[in-house]
Amino acid sequence: MSEQLLKIEDLWVQYKTNECINNAVNGISLVLNKGENIGLVGETGAGKTTTALSILSLLPKGIGIITKGKIEFEGQDLLKLKEEDKRSIRGSKISMIFQDPMTSLNPVQTVGEQIAEVLSLHNQSNDTKEQIQKKVDALLELVGIPSKRKTDYPHQFSGGMKQRVVIAIAIACDPKLLIADEPTTALDVTIQAQVLEMMNKLKKKLNTSMILITHDLGIVAEMCDKVAIVYSGEIIEFGTLEDIYEAENHHPYTIGLFGSIPNLSKEAHRLNSIGGLMPDPTNLPSGCKFHPRCPKCMDICKKEEPNVIDNNGHKIKCHLF
Repeated sequence: MSEQLLKIEDLWVQYKTNECINNAVNGISLVLNKGENIGLVGETGAGKTTTALSILSLLPKGIGIITKGKIEFEGQDLLKLKEEDKRSIRGSKISMIFQDPMTSLNPVQTVGEQIAEVLSLHNQSNDTKEQIQKKVDALLELVGIPSKRKTDYPHQFSGGMKQRVVIAIAIACDPKLLIADEPTTALDVTIQAQVLEMMNKLKKKLNTSMILITHDLGIVAEMCDKVAIVYSGEIIEFGTLEDIYEAENHHPYTIGLFGSIPNLSKEAHRLNSIGGLMPDPTNLPSGCKFHPRCPKCMDICKKEEPNVIDNNGHKIKCHLF
């Protein structure tokens, strides 16, 4: 039986300002086992990144507030830890690859200095400066960058190379959980493939569990064991790759996501878009939050929130089932 690494239980997150309350995450529950990789898939504004920032306690101070829920990592409730204990976990046991490598790196520090800074901050082995530099060299080589380039600055690297540096920083302390937030969005298709292939090799070599945040179902198929479809701060469908890609029954939103993917094996055909927009998080609709856009909407969908139907681990939150 797989050993549980992370458990998110009924997580609710709001962004509060003087003008409004933004309901970003609305009751997300998720379990990640050791060595497992889960993809969080959904449109921009679905609550994927907010969920990740909640795990790391990196929500904007005074604005982002966890109003309810529990986040357990290795059996420890992260939300109850002191800030000092959270900092010791952040970067060492749980790391994050942020969306844009262009803004993730400090422009006035060499890449070697930035990797060394992380190693020094979490220096549990009491390594000397020489030993830390050897680890910097090894990390750069591991992500496919010659170690002699550690004295270069971020502006001297291409977008793909910058993302490799960001990944080297993220894996510097051998984290047990790696959160990758749209790690290839800012890269062209060819470089995307190279970075994803490298990440696949690294997670197998280091046996790191991963949460991959993306809107691309093709990337999920290459990288993940399980998939969570996120809409308006909720997981509306969850299952293994087989459940999501091969099962007959799906949430209408999941069907819409697949319908918007180009199929190169077929003759030219029109892509099917999902009509409408994500609901306003300051004024969420009653009942099922997808009902204003759903082609199969029934009267009950407008009034009552659906229950989650669990078919051997394949979970769907929809009145159709």
